[in-house]
Amino acid sequence: MNHGGKFKKVGKSEKKLHGPRKLIVCGYPDLEQRALLSLLEKNDFNDLPVIFVTNRDSKKTISELLTLDNRPDQDEASDMRRAIIMSGFTQNELHRLMTAYRNSGLSTQLWATLTPISENWPVEKLLGELAAEAEAFKKQR
Repeated sequence: MNHGGKFKKVGKSEKKLHGPRKLIVCGYPDLEQRALLSLLEKNDFNDLPVIFVTNRDSKKTISELLTLDNRPDQDEASDMRRAIIMSGFTQNELHRLMTAYRNSGLSTQLWATLTPISENWPVEKLLGELAAEAEAFKKQR
């Protein structure tokens, strides 16, 4: 995320990005949660802790969510924006996951990597920023 309106491209290396290695997933209904978990398993991310965020988590900061244990199947409905927030991935893992996701046929969503700034934001604020960035990116095209 960059508040200057410029998007920073992620390179391709084994450089580890910010935070503990986890995935925060927002706005997924039950069946799509299972489809995502299956996609992760098929692409050798089966050891990756996944935290499915529910509406009651919307005011929690990203850093609070990252302290939670693996929550890989929340059956509570969520009307949050669809997003995946990647923490502690290498640049190569990030590209591998995004490519596998794009090829899977799952619904379009927002993507983010954890930053020292965003980890202190409530999840609802981060989702709003991601939506605004996505809109700005569309306009740039």
